[in-house]
Amino acid sequence: MSKGAYNRTVTKRLYYLIIVIVLMVIEVLIAVYVHDSFIRPYVGDILVMGVLYTLIRVIIPERFPYLPYLLFAFATIIEILQYFDFASILDFMDSKILRIVLGSTFDLKDILCYAIGTFLIVIINHMKVDNRI
Repeated sequence: MSKGAYNRTVTKRLYYLIIVIVLMVIEVLIAVYVHDSFIRPYVGDILVMGVLYTLIRVIIPERFPYLPYLLFAFATIIEILQYFDFASILDFMDSKILRIVLGSTFDLKDILCYAIGTFLIVIINHMKVDNRI
């Protein structure tokens, strides 16, 4: 890898690392301080797609056009596992971290929020490719 290519890769990773940190801070602030019926349940689920996407892009900075769709499939599978109470079946309910990751309540609206988050990622990526942002 040439020095220029290496520098571009490092720059991309830093760019996505900053974004993932900002999104995580927003998610934590929402979880701790927002107790409403719109922002916490819906905006948080939309933002989680951005968190997952930017986290993966820190690890894999090269453009991967199918990544948003794979993340949507992953989030949807997790949501479907909630329907079947997968965490209880595997006795994960004692683990706070796994309970947060897997969640506990199935809701079709969560899948809609994941779809909106995925759509926003795809639109932003297209705008970046077209040099509009």
